[in-house]
Amino acid sequence: MGFDSIWHWAILLVIVLLVFGTKKIRNLGPDLGAAIRDFKKGLSGDDEAKQKEEEAARKAAEQLRADPPPTDSANTTQSQRDSSETK
Repeated sequence: MGFDSIWHWAILLVIVLLVFGTKKIRNLGPDLGAAIRDFKKGLSGDDEAKQKEEEAARKAAEQLRADPPPTDSANTTQSQRDSSETK
């Protein structure tokens, strides 16, 4: 008496649906995928931390290039002051 017949599989499927319900079975796929993804992230945790640090350093460098610090008016040269006065 094995599971050779389609009727055995149908009865087993009905029992599983009655025990677990369709909502739990429907959520089984995404839950399993999230668990595997979290497991992979856990294995490569050091790489992720390094990647976040590099990303933060890159964003800081881009911010400096996009918005350079303001120049101090005391450090301007006389020729720069003269050229701004003539405008």
